[in-house]
Amino acid sequence: MSTREKIDDLFERSKKIETGGGQKAVEKQHQKGKLTARERIGRLLDPDSFTEIDKFVTHRCVNFDMAGKEAPGEGVITGYGTIEGRLVYVFAQDFTVLGGSLGEMHAQKICKVLDMAMQMGAPCIGLNDSGGARIQEAVDALSGYGKIFYRNTLASGVIPQISVILGPSAGGAVYSPAITDYVFMVKNISQMFITGPQVIKAVTGEEVTSEKLGGAMTHNRVSGVAHFAAEDEEDCFGQIRKLMSFLPSNNLEEAPYLETGDSPERMDEALNEIIPDNPNAGYEMVEVIRKVVDNGEFFQTMSLYAANIMTGYARLNGRVIGIIANNPKFMAGCLDINASDKAARHIRFCDAFNIPIVNFVDVPGYLPGTTQEFGGIIRHGAKLLYAYSEATVPKITIVTRKAYGGSYLAMCSRDLGADQVFAWPTAEIAVMGADGAANIIFRKEIEGADDPVAKRAEMIEEYKERFATPYVAAERGFVDIVIEPQETRPRLANALEMLATKRETRPAKKHGNIPL
Repeated sequence: MSTREKIDDLFERSKKIETGGGQKAVEKQHQKGKLTARERIGRLLDPDSFTEIDKFVTHRCVNFDMAGKEAPGEGVITGYGTIEGRLVYVFAQDFTVLGGSLGEMHAQKICKVLDMAMQMGAPCIGLNDSGGARIQEAVDALSGYGKIFYRNTLASGVIPQISVILGPSAGGAVYSPAITDYVFMVKNISQMFITGPQVIKAVTGEEVTSEKLGGAMTHNRVSGVAHFAAEDEEDCFGQIRKLMSFLPSNNLEEAPYLETGDSPERMDEALNEIIPDNPNAGYEMVEVIRKVVDNGEFFQTMSLYAANIMTGYARLNGRVIGIIANNPKFMAGCLDINASDKAARHIRFCDAFNIPIVNFVDVPGYLPGTTQEFGGIIRHGAKLLYAYSEATVPKITIVTRKAYGGSYLAMCSRDLGADQVFAWPTAEIAVMGADGAANIIFRKEIEGADDPVAKRAEMIEEYKERFATPYVAAERGFVDIVIEPQETRPRLANALEMLATKRETRPAKKHGNIPL
């Protein structure tokens, strides 16, 4: 065979692999409203930036007639490319090839890109669309999953890992995404569950659809397994690229700086009027955040889950910050089981990847009730305390209104390691709300009064004036500065600049034991 013939043979082999499971299987994929694996990579990465590796890998299974079955690319496409010019590694399961099922060599390809991503210090993005373990390969397939889980865990906190669910993900296949940092799902396309509807019906008698059991909205709104819900695949890839713009490539780098053109000295007088005079009235904390950060851009994570707390990313003077904020418009901003889990996870990610944390606090307490107590609010709430205390990145807290009792501490008080604590004049930092405190402290005076109702109102006002202010905390040094609301942005920008060289060491240990 001549050199020309050998080159032609290469092209022919490559073209055959690039067709995946064949035109019929591709059309079937499109009929479901889904892109093919190669189309997905093309939409996600910068144009013409993808370099494929392990293109010619194939399985070596001989069981159940597998010896005669071809699996182009072994049902997964792997390689590297760029997003906004930055190196990323990617794998995309190809549902047109044996249903994207995972076998020994399929897993080996994924493990290789994870190893390379770790070695090169670049993010890894997995596009998951698979029928699960390849049954014909039995324990070899299970071993493949185990090897992936192990690498996901080693890479955790070293490089950002993003999982994109673009079809079914069942059984063992769900655990790799669960270990990774962010999970994206697409409405009416993505499904994740340990056991499917048929198994559930057979074992428990429950009847449920795949979409209700493990669809995008279920995992974004109810379970908290997923972090983003997209309208379609194009929207999904746009969201991923947006998220990547806020993340460093690895734990030894800073997040990307961007010149936003928004002056760090800018003030906004509207902040002086945003807190209602009625202490029980809600307001839009998201508007507070938007008026403070660069160009009003706040990219929320898990926006549909535990809406009583908001998490996400923004920039301040061009530098990326992680944001955690109570949402007084939802459950009055109370902390509960789900909010604690959501915030703790965000804190730990930011800390692992050198992203300063800014907290906007308006929290009346923990949500009371048997559901919360029986569900383990003590254990879950402790995760939030642990995460803040463990984090060594710059931490800044702004108390806008309520900060009561244990929830004041849990939202990154000075005692939990806040480097700077600002308070607005509207802040109420106390052990509890004025109404409850007055009932306890002034009980005898109220009961002995000629007009207990009037006396109680008088005592509540006295407590508010003496204790439900930022000044007692400021007198003790728990609040560094009481600021005019409109100057929040320049104060924050100045503090972040000051904290840029922060260094903090902790006792040597293998790792702590977070109250999982």
